[in-house]
Amino acid sequence: MTKRHITYLACSAALCGSLLGAAPATATHQVFLVHPGESIQKAVDAARPGDTVMVLAGTYRQSVRVTKSDLTLSGVGPATVLQPAKKAKKARKTTSGKAAAGKSCAEMGNGICVVGTKSRPVENVTITRMTLTGFSRTGVMAADTANLDVHGVAAVKNGLWGIAEERSVHSAYRYNVIRSNGDAGLFLANSITTEKGATDTHGTVVEHNLVEKNRVGVTVRRLRNLTVSDNSVNGNCAGVFVVGDENKPKAGRIVIADNRLVKNNKYCKKTARLFFLQGSGIVLTGAEDTLVTGNTVTGNSGKSPLSGGIVVFKSFVGATSDRNQVTGNKLSGNAPADLINQEAAKHGNRFKSNSCKKSKPAGLC
Repeated sequence: MTKRHITYLACSAALCGSLLGAAPATATHQVFLVHPGESIQKAVDAARPGDTVMVLAGTYRQSVRVTKSDLTLSGVGPATVLQPAKKAKKARKTTSGKAAAGKSCAEMGNGICVVGTKSRPVENVTITRMTLTGFSRTGVMAADTANLDVHGVAAVKNGLWGIAEERSVHSAYRYNVIRSNGDAGLFLANSITTEKGATDTHGTVVEHNLVEKNRVGVTVRRLRNLTVSDNSVNGNCAGVFVVGDENKPKAGRIVIADNRLVKNNKYCKKTARLFFLQGSGIVLTGAEDTLVTGNTVTGNSGKSPLSGGIVVFKSFVGATSDRNQVTGNKLSGNAPADLINQEAAKHGNRFKSNSCKKSKPAGLC
């Protein structure tokens, strides 16, 4: 790529303010403009900490891997579209037949990968104002990151997850549209492949997103200290799913507040690890010390063991759900009930000041 193809711009206050809507950067920070037909990866590789790679309107059939900190990767809105290459590279194989380590982002089936290491996480990366669609795995995938900010992104019709992360802390996912992905719209986990105790996210937030027509809207698996608030979660098989297991510490210390969960009534067939899903608003399974408050949960109806408005359920591997509080929620038209507690009373789950008509057992409304 020549200098004519990647435009280096000194980032003046006026320029950064008009292009990014953000606080002015210092004079040493640069904006790299990428035009249709050019390589986003080359611009990312050329950028230095504090720089912005701005991808102009157009369709880019490529994936991007970010392994450096303090970088912004921005489109100009929904018209900046990333799709898989027409002939995506096949994953390299080892002699044992397993995929080789170190595959590229494209070979993994992802659109954008933000990847650090355990000893050196990638910090302060922003992904914003673009559409990621058609990837066989995930639109945006993050691993070993800190302070990742993903906002104004549309993750649509990807094969597995819209946006996903593991082994990451203090992330922010705000004002995204996450629709029609094969599994979870947003999938947040301590580790995707390893079952172990929950890890502390140090305050990750999932706020003001539109999450619809996925298998599960938002999945939080084996994590602690996280907030899911003010999201619209509609038309999925299940809305918000908090998953723990028998490992210690348990998933928990999560706040699920002020979300609107409506008619999450798609049917999704069972898997090796999970019942079939249909009609679940909010499900807690194997979680502790979680607060579910101020949510509006309406019209979630199905015949799965997990169906209902807000459901507290024993973990699939037998771990209990303990000391969770379900308070101040508005529920209506959920079936088989608005509130369901399938745990024994001794586990200390509390239901208080909820507006609803039917519960199992009776008396929770």
